[in-house]
Amino acid sequence: MEIAVLPQGEQISELLQSKEPGPVVMLNLLRFKELAEDGSGTGREAYGRYAAEMRKIVEAAGGRFVWSGRVDSQVIGSSDVVFEVAALVEYPSREAFVKIAMSPEVEAIGVDRTAGLEGQWLIACTEGTL
Repeated sequence: MEIAVLPQGEQISELLQSKEPGPVVMLNLLRFKELAEDGSGTGREAYGRYAAEMRKIVEAAGGRFVWSGRVDSQVIGSSDVVFEVAALVEYPSREAFVKIAMSPEVEAIGVDRTAGLEGQWLIACTEGTL
């Protein structure tokens, strides 16, 4: 299975084609480099610097960091991909997510994200019933 660091253009297009009008919660599954590419500590430390600044940007735009925690084990299913952290971040809308993700502010802090992140799955979720 592939884990990527940046979305592909068609993935953003698909996200924006959704008819869901309200908030979107992004499920982040993260895997870190042992050492940050830029020599600034561990991959987790580099990503932590990015996440602290990203929280400010998201909250200023009306979003919120809902929850984050360490992945302990995979209980059902199997995959050759092992993630270290799961996080839930809510954005006011899909459009707001894309606007934030493509902003100059996020581009400026992205160096720590890239330096520390080995790979990520980012899954858009909408509240609803089963």
